[in-house]
Amino acid sequence: MALYEHVVISRQDISPQQAEALNDTLKHLIEEGGGSVAKIEYWGLRNLTYRIKKNRKGHYSLLSIDAPAPAVKEMERQLSLNEDVLRHLTVRVDELDLELSPVLARRDRDREREPRRDDFGSKDGGFGSKDGGFAPKEGGF
Repeated sequence: MALYEHVVISRQDISPQQAEALNDTLKHLIEEGGGSVAKIEYWGLRNLTYRIKKNRKGHYSLLSIDAPAPAVKEMERQLSLNEDVLRHLTVRVDELDLELSPVLARRDRDREREPRRDDFGSKDGGFGSKDGGFAPKEGGF
């Protein structure tokens, strides 16, 4: 069987649960066709680079698939009939990458960072003293 990576972008006005249900439907179609889905990643609601069918955002999902070509063709046919799907892309790969994708890895890395300092070096966001006012230096201005 061949190995594929498949990305689906669905409409912004469906719920995340409906986007997950679409992923489950795709998994079921692949398994009916004699294949398997090694990984499903839901990337969430993300901004689109340009409008697609009047949508500015879309629910992104990535699937890593090990399936015969007819199963993938049937999945793509079903996606083209689904009104909730804006775009989809299937790419054949030499091996499946089962690690966390760069999109989710970056999101996790951003959460682990310490709070950023403001431009003046303080963590509280003030401009000098703790009460937010300016305290004159010794000797005045």
